Amino acid sequence: MLKQILSRLPRKSLKSDSVDSPSSNSSSLSPSNGGNSASNRPNVAKRTSSAVFPASLIAGIEPLLPFKDVPGSEKMNLFISKLSLCCVVFDFTDPSKNATEKDLKRSTLIELVEFVALNPLKFTEPAILAMCKMCAVNLFRVFPPNYRSKSNNDENDEGEPMFDPAWSHLQIVHDLLLKFVTSSSLEAKVAKKYVSHSFILRLIDLFDSEDPRERECLKAILHRIYGKFMVHRPFIRKNMSNVFCRFVFEIERHNGIAELLEIFGSVITGFALPLKEEHKIFLWRVLIPLHKPKSLGVYFQQLSYCITQFIEKDPKLASTVIRGLLKYWPITNTQKEVMFLGELEEILEGINMAEFHMVMVPLFWRIGCCINSFHFQVAERALFFWNNDQILNLIARNRHVILPIIFPALENNVQSHWHQAVVNLSLNIRKMFMEMDDVLFLACHSRFKEEQENLNMAAEKRREAWERLEKVDSLQPITGNTAVLVTPLATAITC
Repeated sequence: MLKQILSRLPRKSLKSDSVDSPSSNSSSLSPSNGGNSASNRPNVAKRTSSAVFPASLIAGIEPLLPFKDVPGSEKMNLFISKLSLCCVVFDFTDPSKNATEKDLKRSTLIELVEFVALNPLKFTEPAILAMCKMCAVNLFRVFPPNYRSKSNNDENDEGEPMFDPAWSHLQIVHDLLLKFVTSSSLEAKVAKKYVSHSFILRLIDLFDSEDPRERECLKAILHRIYGKFMVHRPFIRKNMSNVFCRFVFEIERHNGIAELLEIFGSVITGFALPLKEEHKIFLWRVLIPLHKPKSLGVYFQQLSYCITQFIEKDPKLASTVIRGLLKYWPITNTQKEVMFLGELEEILEGINMAEFHMVMVPLFWRIGCCINSFHFQVAERALFFWNNDQILNLIARNRHVILPIIFPALENNVQSHWHQAVVNLSLNIRKMFMEMDDVLFLACHSRFKEEQENLNMAAEKRREAWERLEKVDSLQPITGNTAVLVTPLATAITC
């Protein structure tokens, strides 16, 4: 069996393909990373291997030899030969199929990981090309369409990940690529030609994998690539932004938003000051609209961290963020409202007074609406703002503007809210304002009573107007041309 595998290795040099050419990947790769086995497709495996590995480099090198059994001058050639052996893709949906070949490939991959971890001599261009080719063949694949109905796409569906049957091999390939990228033996100026834009783009596409284990591995790899290849940083940021925008404005479904945001969070911490205009545009056009999708809870923690990092870099962005949150404020989703309130509290803890003045009127109008919410968790979360000393200081210094806005909400809660905890919190805040400025409190109270009386008078006038209309209508006789609505009950009484 081993002779059959080795017989597939190339013995004649063919014209080399590029790392990212579609023909080289599609020839030996199926959508699920487990298409037809190598034994059923010997020509495909041979064509791929010969295109990647020139015969002059692997001639006379036995791929099954351990690295310790060859001299140092031949280790890189053996490295390439072993990579060629791992370019065959097997079908993992059937565990009993090609078991021997799978074990051989797995042991070879483990040996490659150990070799790269030892930081050998500088990787040559053929070795870098071979590594990128092997990773492309094994990792880059088209995911099957998701058959879950959008109507049934609830939180329970999000909590049931799907695991790739080929993970036992995919994990080692991911491990190998990570160690290869972080190895001191890999020179970025040489490798940037092979770890190219096309390679990175397909790596970003893999973040839509259903398998959370793969997304975790990809997160580490892409982060290391971003750190090592400075020339690719703008390209990586641009394409991550494209994924976010497509998710928000087109598909509203992507499995890797949380992981991509986690990478971006560490990227933001490295931004130089003053912030470039492109970074501020990214905040307004990409990060803030990410609050819009229904699945916000899946990636909210990572998104909130990115927002906070931006504000720490430039405190003047706080008012921009608050205006964005008010723009995308959820009206019918109480869980999202609680998340928005939590993020607002975090922003207000570090906001300066000038930025606060720009947004306090619309902000506390929205907070007042939340205080009056019939959903007790929303009302409670809004009332908890007064437990934060920093926010309480902002409110106290601007009480002449804020108290008239939220006083009606507090009074309505005290008079008619169904949840006792919300009533008690409203009473405490009401007392707090009274102790803070009793003159202002009494003025707001009298204004509230006056408004209530005006509302009651308007309601009474409407009621009287309706009564007059009903009385006039009842006195008018029914003519032959008048249409009469006959209900089943009226028909039964007539009969």
